[in-house]
Amino acid sequence: MSAPDLSKFLTPSPLGVRELHFRALGTECHVKIRLDSERQALQFAADTLEWIKNFEEKYSRYLGTSLISKINAAAGQSWIETDEDAERLLNLADEVFRKSDGILDATMLPLARVWDWKKIHQELPNEENIQEALRLTGWDKVERREGAIFLPEKGMGLDFGGFGKELAVDALIEISRRHNIEDVLIDLGRDIYAKGSNGKHEFWHIGIEDGKNPENCLASLAISDRAVSSSGTYARHFMHNDKRYGHIIDPRTGWPTSNGVNSVTVIANSCLEAGIHSTVCYILGVDEGLNFSSKFYEVDVCIQSDQGMEGNPQFEKWLVKESQIQDKSGK
Repeated sequence: MSAPDLSKFLTPSPLGVRELHFRALGTECHVKIRLDSERQALQFAADTLEWIKNFEEKYSRYLGTSLISKINAAAGQSWIETDEDAERLLNLADEVFRKSDGILDATMLPLARVWDWKKIHQELPNEENIQEALRLTGWDKVERREGAIFLPEKGMGLDFGGFGKELAVDALIEISRRHNIEDVLIDLGRDIYAKGSNGKHEFWHIGIEDGKNPENCLASLAISDRAVSSSGTYARHFMHNDKRYGHIIDPRTGWPTSNGVNSVTVIANSCLEAGIHSTVCYILGVDEGLNFSSKFYEVDVCIQSDQGMEGNPQFEKWLVKESQIQDKSGK
């Protein structure tokens, strides 16, 4: 985790918004709160940064000393003890796997290793390597007993990146509630929860990025007391023979998802819920994705594809309307 930028946190904006910026969990993190008390704000910031630091140190696969790295290193060799906190996270991984019909699988690290988007690919992975990675993937293969976990084959590996940021967003919102902060926006790499308002309106503005050109904003959402999660490959991908290969892998094929979907934006009651649906809809495609999400209560979806924008009717109620962009004085 990088050192936080406190310049805009100690000096709030004219609307009273304090902004905290840092880099963690492999992404840019932005926290905004409206709070008069500098002392209370600093205590919230300290608790936020401590939670992120502890979570990253324990569960990042990029840190050799983390619990997740120890579990992965012991694959095919030995059981690793897990404490109560780790048990909760593993139970959550199981819940995410079941709820997503196996699309979100915390054992997909072998496939992520094969499709390393950070490297320049001179040639694509061969099918033999992909099939071997698929063989090592599958949450149902994981063995657990009380206080311990075992990955039965060498080469298996866990990676909580599929829902880690969303879990962190929800955790930071709980911290804000303990500090009695009414107006807060948590944004961890476009996994967002907005509570209360930004001081000018009765909500927070959240833009919907163009799935093909993220520098463009297609629309703006008026969000309060809801989470927003977006999935797309515009930020993480590599090019090979003029074709783009993104970081979102379809666990059914072992190949990066390629179905004409450019991005998915989901609004839900928790960031974890929103993140599950944005990724699943991205992988399943427009028709199957919308059908999947229609089975869940208060999950509103917008999918950008090569054919245009589609979503459920409820999503439209979150779009900013002209009447909403007046300030509280009516101007």
